[in-house]
Amino acid sequence: MPVKREVMRVVTGELDPAGAGSPGPGRRRRPAAGPRTWLRAVAGLPRLRRHGWFLAVLAAGTALRVLTMLGYRPALWFPDSYTYIVTVFRPRPDLVRPAGYSAFLKLLEPFHSFAVVTAVQHLLGLATGVLIYWAARRAPRWAATLATVPVLLDAYQIEVEHLLVSDTLFMFLVVAAVTLSLAGRRSAVAIGLLLAAATLTRTVGQPLIVVLAGWFVLRGRVGGRVGGRVGERVGGRVGGRIRFAGVLLAAALVPVLAYGAWFYATYQRVGLVGANGAFLYARTMSFADCAKMNPPPELRVLCDPRSAEQRPPSQEYLWAKDSPLVALPGITFAKETDGLAGRFAALAIRSQPLDYAGSVLTELGRTFVWGRPVYPDQEIYGYYEFPSASPPPPGRWAARLGVEMGRRYEEGPIGTEVAEPYAGWMRGYQDVAHLPGAALLVILLVPPVVTIVRRRRVAGRPGERAGGWRVAGPPGWLLPWSTAVVLLVVPPAVAEFDYRYVLPAVPLACLAAALCGSREP
Repeated sequence: MPVKREVMRVVTGELDPAGAGSPGPGRRRRPAAGPRTWLRAVAGLPRLRRHGWFLAVLAAGTALRVLTMLGYRPALWFPDSYTYIVTVFRPRPDLVRPAGYSAFLKLLEPFHSFAVVTAVQHLLGLATGVLIYWAARRAPRWAATLATVPVLLDAYQIEVEHLLVSDTLFMFLVVAAVTLSLAGRRSAVAIGLLLAAATLTRTVGQPLIVVLAGWFVLRGRVGGRVGGRVGERVGGRVGGRIRFAGVLLAAALVPVLAYGAWFYATYQRVGLVGANGAFLYARTMSFADCAKMNPPPELRVLCDPRSAEQRPPSQEYLWAKDSPLVALPGITFAKETDGLAGRFAALAIRSQPLDYAGSVLTELGRTFVWGRPVYPDQEIYGYYEFPSASPPPPGRWAARLGVEMGRRYEEGPIGTEVAEPYAGWMRGYQDVAHLPGAALLVILLVPPVVTIVRRRRVAGRPGERAGGWRVAGPPGWLLPWSTAVVLLVVPPAVAEFDYRYVLPAVPLACLAAALCGSREP
């Protein structure tokens, strides 16, 4: 076989045979231009055909994004969008959300076009699909292709990419960090910087730094045969993995701590945002009972006399005028108010731990329903649907300053022009093309179920013994799977379920399902 391979390389011109003008046999030379180059290009076509199904899905996803840009010009707006725009022109940490997405918008500001912003976000969505396919390259091609379908073809994914919100950028950064971690050649600094960028885009990225660092520590626990003895660790392997995890942590934490220093210099408060206490207070108001908590007088002002069944969705306690928190004097997210809310929330969780756990599970359960019931209210739900008419002016959250800054960014009027028939095509597509929550639950269950079945089959084979088999730490699918689970669980635990919070976890769950059937590297 080696001889045959060398002969083929000579025929294609990659190697010079021994002969005139050649100083020795097998010397490399530059490929000759002309017919041979063309033949090599044609010979490469079968490689593309091997990925034909994925390329077809990628092309379809590209076409859908083009239709979206034609139908909704230049972008779709969300209440948070205006705050991000203000931070572009007044660079300072925001009390509610970190400034990573504003930095992204700042990079694109020279174009003075929100159409460019949405185009880049759509490209990030397509790039996420490519990363998932590449990371699943050891799986069967049909499985790798299926893993990309939700992120490339889901109508709600495409709609969120067209919104001026941070979710698409956050998803791409997290998927890039995970896929790089699964690569054969890894860079601890690159992975750490990607995680830092994700954390400074959405604070839910903080626990992911621990997840990925822990992954490399666990992968360092390698057993094998050393000198004929089973179970000894391969020398230097564990220490190298721990050092890798340490460099990753340093690369991730340095930018995060630098941002925290900027936040402290601005507000004299420790943290990345100043609304953690308020959000957790809103989360606990779905079950908090002051009769059980018996709070001190300074916290009692935050009690809601209504029963849990009569209360609005949790996030209303952050914005509604009749919220006990909003009714307090001063800014809702001021240091004193946020601290008071955090103390109330901590007392509620300590006093009613089972109620808190049940509330979190209830919110998490909304992720896995078959349909898409309206939640938390019609206004927010409507932002995730392709509209049939131009959206109204900004609502209760949008500041007038944000509109003015948006006009400055665009150097012209802002808004959304709905152009038919393209918009109508995307509305019709959204009615049928989306991943049901129940399907996501099945995807999450595939890796652990497949692993359990495989282990039982191996254990049941006569003559099989654990000793002598090389144990290489956790399986490859566990990293994207655990990352997806963290992304799904944390928002309902500290804030509230939201449909757009689910989308970044979907491609990682699909990647885990594809990898569970592949061979370990």
